[in-house]
Amino acid sequence: MNYIEHIGKYYLMLKQTFRKPQKWSVFRETLFKEIEDLGLKSIGIITFISFFIGGVVAIQTALNVDSPFIPKYLIGFATKRSVILEFAPTFTSVILAGKVGSYITSSIGTMRVTEQIDALEVMGVNSLNYLVLPKIIAALFFYPILVLFSMTLGIFGGWAAGLLTDLFYTEDFVIGIQEDFNPFLITYAMIKSTVFAFAIATIPAYHGYFVKGGSIEVGRASTRAVVWTSVVIILLNYFLTQMLLG
Repeated sequence: MNYIEHIGKYYLMLKQTFRKPQKWSVFRETLFKEIEDLGLKSIGIITFISFFIGGVVAIQTALNVDSPFIPKYLIGFATKRSVILEFAPTFTSVILAGKVGSYITSSIGTMRVTEQIDALEVMGVNSLNYLVLPKIIAALFFYPILVLFSMTLGIFGGWAAGLLTDLFYTEDFVIGIQEDFNPFLITYAMIKSTVFAFAIATIPAYHGYFVKGGSIEVGRASTRAVVWTSVVIILLNYFLTQMLLG
């Protein structure tokens, strides 16, 4: 695989995507549909995963804090830091890369192999602007909100785990959440989630738009899109952490 060629085609795709829409009324209608498909329909799985991830982090921390010299409020502190710094922005984005990324690739890829994209271009429509730009804006707008929602549910799940297991008291957990709160960590998580959202929207769109063949190739392209989006998210997570917190 010629990686340089693919990177070049990816940036040329972005250049074509970020152009003024031809009809704003059509663009607004498409944008609201993408917000529903890419964002609102992901709330259920994000709710389920975030709640139980927060609970697991709190329980594992409580089981390892067994020394009487270690204050119990560290359970809440560790849960807060873990959820805000990594689990909410990064883990949520990887999940969305699988769910949303495969949807984007398969929907655009199906349009490609059934020649619907060719029909749009024959009619003089900028197919990339029409198909991809609403997805990018919907992801950039809604995914940071999903991450904030995930943070809240993760911390709440940690508190609920303590309430159900009696491994720690609510008072200690709340003190740990309030201890050494740094608002920049929220900003850091929002920056990461915005960058990840752009990757989740554009990389699968690239794989779907340039797919060749039939339905089997669309399935393979969806798999490649999920893998490469996840890889890019992990790499971006490393570099953003180094730049913003290093």
